[in-house]
Amino acid sequence: MAFVGKKFPNLNVDAMNDMGDTFKLNVLEEAKNNNKKVLLFWYPKDFTFVCPTELHAFQEALAEFEKRNTIVIGASCDTPEVHFAWLNTSKDNGGIEGVTYPILADSNRNLSNTLGILDVTNETYNEETGVVTVEGDNVTYRATYLIDEEGTVFHEGVNHMPVGRNVAEFLRLIDAYAHVQKNGEVCPANWEEGKDAMSANRDGVASYLASH
Repeated sequence: MAFVGKKFPNLNVDAMNDMGDTFKLNVLEEAKNNNKKVLLFWYPKDFTFVCPTELHAFQEALAEFEKRNTIVIGASCDTPEVHFAWLNTSKDNGGIEGVTYPILADSNRNLSNTLGILDVTNETYNEETGVVTVEGDNVTYRATYLIDEEGTVFHEGVNHMPVGRNVAEFLRLIDAYAHVQKNGEVCPANWEEGKDAMSANRDGVASYLASH
């Protein structure tokens, strides 16, 4: 199910911060109550390989997201305790020490299942034993959601496990959406802050294409 153009699910999820506090976090309310955009990125597992590179990359860009009135939230299906152990593991040991944004601990998979981003390729019910088995790790793909100040999703994307994300692209998408919000123009292919946008009509696209 695609969520672009819809409200983000209204669910409370356990989360962990770098101080070791476990608390409930509702992504929809974070956006609406704080009048901020939210970038929520999911990764498969703590203590793995591509994942720490992404968490550090989002941390390194945190000031750029804050300049854009955007909250960054990480998420996986690990428990809060595992998150905290990883937060206390040094970078040179494959850890994420130094990450300061909250990380959702969706261990009951309520939110990730609602979003449809779990790695479950087949589910089988054995009538004799009553046992349900699944194929896949039942962890999340590398899904990313951008949510506006009203709680509406304006971008979602899903990468397979081996493919890390480009953090700069999410900054570009936030810039583009903010331009649309502020100016009422639409942003053409490869648009970046400072480049020409265009009016969303026939004359607008004709004028843009004629000069580009």
